[in-house]
Amino acid sequence: MMLSDPLPDPKLLQLFDILYNCRSVTRAAEQIGQSQPTISIWLGRLREQLNDPLFVRTPGGMAPTPRADQLIGPCREILESLRRLTAWEQCFIPMTAQRRFRLCVSDASHITLLPKILNHLRIHAPGIRLEAARIDGNTESTLESGEADLAIGFVPWLGGGMYQQVLFEQSWVCLANRDHPRLIEGMNLAQYRSEGHVHISAGTGQKLLDAGLARAGIERRIVLELPAFLGLGAIIGTTDLVATLPRHIGQTLADMHNLKIYDCPLEVEGFTVKQHWHARYHHDTGNRWLREVIYSLFRTNNSLGPVDVLS
Repeated sequence: MMLSDPLPDPKLLQLFDILYNCRSVTRAAEQIGQSQPTISIWLGRLREQLNDPLFVRTPGGMAPTPRADQLIGPCREILESLRRLTAWEQCFIPMTAQRRFRLCVSDASHITLLPKILNHLRIHAPGIRLEAARIDGNTESTLESGEADLAIGFVPWLGGGMYQQVLFEQSWVCLANRDHPRLIEGMNLAQYRSEGHVHISAGTGQKLLDAGLARAGIERRIVLELPAFLGLGAIIGTTDLVATLPRHIGQTLADMHNLKIYDCPLEVEGFTVKQHWHARYHHDTGNRWLREVIYSLFRTNNSLGPVDVLS
């Protein structure tokens, strides 16, 4: 873009920035809130004005051309100037907003967090669409690109450029049938060793549980292994098996299935559940609104306040 050339429409520059990050016309359309045909038309105009294909289709998505790599820096400078000088970005109005938010969450959060978030949105932001994605090795890159808006959970490996905010602390509990014949008086370490267990392989805190078991020299008698928490409540409620899991999901399942909660009889390191987002979207009005909603729904009573820390 030469200074003497007329600048493309700001919406075309916004498309260029988003498409450069997400490498997908479909995802770009979702983020901008336009149909795919409209996005294709805009991309055609941008290609004509900048006299370059800008993006080419590859098996990995829409790859930028060398010319696009050269232009992305000046494009972002122009967009940032527009945001600062003309308040070009619209305010986020929850009641009328039409937007998709993608949350990276653990399997347990499908039971503990998403229902409460969804109920709030149905009342206060009925046009919002939620999409749940797994927390995995791609979480950091999806937050940076804007493909995901927030990650909620125990995600200690996220690198620099990420903000984080504490929601609540997690300890460990044991879940059992309320009528368990051998646990009427409670659960001690000897009983824990002797009972049959359900092992949940999902969850970012499982390494903490494994470490606690190793320190205590306990090898559980695993009767059933599940990939996630789906079905665990029904299984515990109809057998004499025991499950060891974080308190939040344990208490939720206990309330749903009339189960009994016991303090974990061995020492397992707890962890902190936080919400995480990339610095690029720290001032995005929609992202900020969603963060405030989640903080208000799940912060603990002893929280010191919404302290954001750039890691």
